[in-house]
Amino acid sequence: MTEPNKAAELFFIWVMLLHGFAAALNCTSPTPESLFNALETDLFPKNLVRPVKNFATPTNVSITFTLVGIIGVDEKSQSLTIFLWQLLEWNIEGLTWDAEECGTWRVSVPREKLWVPDVHISEFMDEDQSPHTPYVYLDNKGNVFDDRPVRVVNSCKLVIYTFPFDIQNCSLTFGSYLHFGSDIRMVMGSKTEEILEESREVIQTSGEWELLDIKGSPSVLVLTEGSYYEIEYFLVLRRRPILYVVNLLIPSCFLITVDLFSFLLPPQSVDRSAFKMTLILGYTVFLLLMNDLLPITGETTPLINVFFLISLALMVASLLETVFITNIQFSSSHGAVPHWLSVLVLQYLARVVCLPPQAKSNRVTVSINSSARGNSKSISVAPPAEPQIYISAVELRSLSSSPPPEKPPPDPVLEELSKLSRDLLAIRRQMEKHFKGTQSSQEWHRIGIVIDRLLFVLYIIFITTSFVTIICIWTWSNTFN
Repeated sequence: MTEPNKAAELFFIWVMLLHGFAAALNCTSPTPESLFNALETDLFPKNLVRPVKNFATPTNVSITFTLVGIIGVDEKSQSLTIFLWQLLEWNIEGLTWDAEECGTWRVSVPREKLWVPDVHISEFMDEDQSPHTPYVYLDNKGNVFDDRPVRVVNSCKLVIYTFPFDIQNCSLTFGSYLHFGSDIRMVMGSKTEEILEESREVIQTSGEWELLDIKGSPSVLVLTEGSYYEIEYFLVLRRRPILYVVNLLIPSCFLITVDLFSFLLPPQSVDRSAFKMTLILGYTVFLLLMNDLLPITGETTPLINVFFLISLALMVASLLETVFITNIQFSSSHGAVPHWLSVLVLQYLARVVCLPPQAKSNRVTVSINSSARGNSKSISVAPPAEPQIYISAVELRSLSSSPPPEKPPPDPVLEELSKLSRDLLAIRRQMEKHFKGTQSSQEWHRIGIVIDRLLFVLYIIFITTSFVTIICIWTWSNTFN
């Protein structure tokens, strides 16, 4: 044999060893016993080492999964519990057999008979309670298929600021716990679009969550000792908010609406403040009963909690406004209304809140008073709350052209009746004055009405601005997540 031919033969043998070529399994007959004996002789004794011809050759482990169920999300422990069908695939280098000679092209073998890669999920944070599967598939080309169900309690940083309209992005990082990248390399077995489509078809339980998307990409974890090859998947989940909208948001909006319409009650009525206090008490009980539906976390405050806080604060502010207006309208210690306050409120603010100035009364009061001494009489003519003008009886007789008639002798009975009539008239005037109030009290009452209307308008503006802002934040957060 010439030297060139010998060199070519050695090169061919070296290439065969480098690529791991080996002899196929020999089966004496196409029966399970024959194939099992061949595997027992040539494969099972080597289950303690990685199935390669050269340790410098890394083992490519292909991984794919199907999301079967979303069991639950715990905001307090920041964890996500899901159920997966996990499929790992790798190749035993050099293992082949003839399907016709051995009777099958694929066979299930006990898991403990083969070398299995130590693939784990980095975010796993609980005891593994997955169902045990004792078998894996092995085909005639040396490919091993490890398909098993996995229950994952996964740590996930949950962002609940926009609860209950939140979208969560939880990661699943598959990689080897012990072997470096020079020994095991993780490979994506299926495209993320295929995983998403299959997961949506077979998903059995999702609770209040909806699977929006699945993203994935290979990554390398570089440490001081070496590098680890990993596959990182991202599960994008959206919460179904209908339960919280019906049980939390809508009742809260109803109570706020009732509190808003309570401004239509007359402010001088005691029932208005009592009505508002009842609303606050009912809203507090409502929040205590619905507290179990709200997420618990110490990192961020959900926006819905801010919504409830604003609602309660508005109800309290509404009650304080009622107390303030009642104090203005009923307190007798204010005295006369300052001129600047009367001008500011009754002339300017009244126009702002569409309350026209109150027209002054043109009614004139005329009273005839008899003095206790003699027969002199006087007539007083005055408008309400104005200084009275007195005209004596002598001046009145001088204005009359005819002389007064002669008086008959006084009758004691008539005099008593006249005195009684004057007393009753005085009592009546005092009662009318009491119920009508003085000019000062009327001005304070008018000021209270104007301020009440102004605060009612500001209350509506603040409610609208706050609720629109919260709704915009919810919408904006869902759009950009």
